[in-house]
Amino acid sequence: MNHPSGNPRSTASLFGHPLHPMLVPFPIVGFVGALITDLAYLNSANVQWSNFSIWLITGGLVMGGFAALTGIIDYAGDKRVRAARPATAHMIINISVFVIEIVNAFVHSRDGWTAVVPTGLTLSAIAVALLAVSAWLGGSLVYKHRVGVRS
Repeated sequence: MNHPSGNPRSTASLFGHPLHPMLVPFPIVGFVGALITDLAYLNSANVQWSNFSIWLITGGLVMGGFAALTGIIDYAGDKRVRAARPATAHMIINISVFVIEIVNAFVHSRDGWTAVVPTGLTLSAIAVALLAVSAWLGGSLVYKHRVGVRS
């Protein structure tokens, strides 16, 4: 555990290892994968790509829920985390991506072409663009503000 005068600590940790950065790759891969399979569907009209998309979105949402929970615990657990300038924006963007992907799951659950084109594909692209910004902010929290890094 970090000394109070050290770096901001990750409250949600296991044996001193922060959980949030261990979980975030799963929803990122799911949501980026869904965008890729949406593009494959757009180019082929093969319905299996649409099926892959909804499964990737669903898996991303499940794992994203766990990542969000650990991120909120970290945010609430140490006021120095909240004081880090990118922390609030990082959280708001991630919550926005989660909500967009919930809507996207309902859009992708429709039948046929309209399950993906144009709304599902657009939502997937917006979510991935927001994830890129959020990843930049998350990296800043770790590498610049030293959140969860041992002193």
